[in-house]
Amino acid sequence: MLSKHFKRAVGVALFGLIPVSLSLVTAGTANAHGYTQSPASRSYNCKLGVAQNCGPIQWEPQSVEGPKGFPSAGPANGSLCSAGNASFKQLDDPRGGTWPAPTLASGSNYQFTWTFTAPHRTTKFHYYITKNGYNPSQPLTRDSLELTPFKTVDYGGQQPPTTYSHSAQLPSGKSGRHLIYAVWDVHDTANAFYSCADVNFG
Repeated sequence: MLSKHFKRAVGVALFGLIPVSLSLVTAGTANAHGYTQSPASRSYNCKLGVAQNCGPIQWEPQSVEGPKGFPSAGPANGSLCSAGNASFKQLDDPRGGTWPAPTLASGSNYQFTWTFTAPHRTTKFHYYITKNGYNPSQPLTRDSLELTPFKTVDYGGQQPPTTYSHSAQLPSGKSGRHLIYAVWDVHDTANAFYSCADVNFG
């Protein structure tokens, strides 16, 4: 039979593993996470089931995280929509230009809305639009985008609420399919969150 001392030692060892196991299960869920709800990002459309065959992003649309510093740094061309995360490569697939796209009015004021599952101190939000002549059937690259943001919202290192909205004037002179690239720069990490939102200027 096992001695009392041996049983106690085994019990202590197993109990000590519990916090480690819990930390492994919850790793990656305590950091800042978020996505654009309006206009609906590709990841949000996957969550809603409006877009199909999305892979794991459908369960975690808030997790499109990559190095900040866009446009001079950040995700590589061709993987901008996934933020360079191979697990979310379905977001980089242009699907022949068939991603769901709401119709917006070029030059109008628009209400942008972010959803944060874990708000975090924020440096800024900045938004980019594709150039005229953009080909929606090709993966997104910096050459596809106007690299001067059409809107920047400085947030001064403060923490936003779980839902945050602000207005911005959409670029004028746009028609047909385009893509809005939204970037949320986290203040106290080296990362940012990226959202690709397909739109149609009617």
